[in-house]
Amino acid sequence: MRLDLLLAVAVVLVSSGITVPSYAEGNHHHNSTSGGQGGGIASVYSTDSGRSTARGGRLNPGALTAAHRSLPFGTAVRVTNKKNGRSVIVTINDRGPFVRGRVIDVTPAAASALGFSGTTPVNLEVAR
Repeated sequence: MRLDLLLAVAVVLVSSGITVPSYAEGNHHHNSTSGGQGGGIASVYSTDSGRSTARGGRLNPGALTAAHRSLPFGTAVRVTNKKNGRSVIVTINDRGPFVRGRVIDVTPAAASALGFSGTTPVNLEVAR
């Protein structure tokens, strides 16, 4: 399926209120809609040079992007750090994280904007 068609279908599904899977810590059957909340643990990407994303580009540690297991590439997600209330909107361009309990991997730039290093508890919301 063409990527632009897939993204268009995803936008229609999300905007119509159809649920999108989210992997909240301890509850792998939680659903998050375009206005709903999902949560779990966020981690920071490894900054290995030359690493490619699942979408096909190079990982840019300075970009506000992230990896999620199931959200469509190009989805804008508001990530809110539960410890300090800071939030940032990232664009999904990769798959992961593949560590149990973690719901999103963010770039070092996004982690800096959120005020954490390593891991932190977060809420996720698909941005409109």
